[in-house]
Amino acid sequence: MLLEYALDAERSLGFESQQDSLRSAVFLAAYHLDVARDTGVVMFGPGAEEARRTVVTADDVADRLSRVRLPEVTATALRSALVAAVDSARYWQEPDGRDVLVAAESVRDALRRVAAHIARSRCAQWWTTALVAADQWLVGWVDERMESLDATATAPPAAELLRDYRVRTAEEEKRAERDRPADPSASWSGKWWSFPPTRCSARLLFEGSPAGLWFVEDSGGWERAVARRVTIPDGVRVYEVDGAQAWAELCRQFPVEVTAQKRHDWYRTTGRSGRWVIPDWSRVAERYDGVHLTVAGYLAAAGTAIEVDANTSSVIAGWAPDETYWLTDTVSLDSDVRTWVCDNHGENPSWAEDPQH
Repeated sequence: MLLEYALDAERSLGFESQQDSLRSAVFLAAYHLDVARDTGVVMFGPGAEEARRTVVTADDVADRLSRVRLPEVTATALRSALVAAVDSARYWQEPDGRDVLVAAESVRDALRRVAAHIARSRCAQWWTTALVAADQWLVGWVDERMESLDATATAPPAAELLRDYRVRTAEEEKRAERDRPADPSASWSGKWWSFPPTRCSARLLFEGSPAGLWFVEDSGGWERAVARRVTIPDGVRVYEVDGAQAWAELCRQFPVEVTAQKRHDWYRTTGRSGRWVIPDWSRVAERYDGVHLTVAGYLAAAGTAIEVDANTSSVIAGWAPDETYWLTDTVSLDSDVRTWVCDNHGENPSWAEDPQH
């Protein structure tokens, strides 16, 4: 996210087209660091041969990063950087070249200046805030036939969904233990996510659009969506995940074993081999009505191997920043429904409310 913010800052100042720009350095360095270089990631076209021979190191990127002038923080710029970071998340393959690049010590050191710049802004203050109960919206995508892809009006009771999910998870673990290789590096993939099978919602952003429209991991390029207000009564019990420790505590209190079914995907994305657990959402629902992941918690912990105990870890996978999953039927759907359309023709996708619906 910090790198995306710096790249956008360079673009807004008109320097990204220069030969010695940060963007060109990031592109070349990430290409050479990518594990899929020349196979899954191929450079072609005019100048490709020369570019392949051009060596740009992480230290070179850090140097150019340190010289990027950071303009005043805006809510739009922060949203764009977060959108790009969320969209690039993946839990089923190795870190790509950019992931490796930003993990380099010199680049991390240079990014601290960007982090401090953002942290001082009032535009980022909501990233650490808890659930905003008075302003929650559920988003459902719409396909080309104008059919909603999220059957929100006919969802089964939450208790039924969670009970069935618990049974399926246990059955899948038994099948995976029997049928899948124990070697975590084996070429195998499965259900890599760790969110419950229930409704989720998020707040409205600074310009009145639902956060759920923007922050989508591995997005499908949807161009239409329907948003519906979620009514939340007083007294709801919401568990706040504001970082790795909060998620780890949830897993310690309500663990369910998922090692056999997730070891291959989570090994590729984290490099860790060992036992894995996720929260048993049916048991969590006995104490909490919902679980909310703050933006700061997402940025700090999603996609990492979170230590639960000396032998066990977990991953926040498939969640979106500021998302709340509802584990009970305490909340209800309001009659306030709005349709949104996406314009993909600009530098970044932009959502606007459809005045005809």
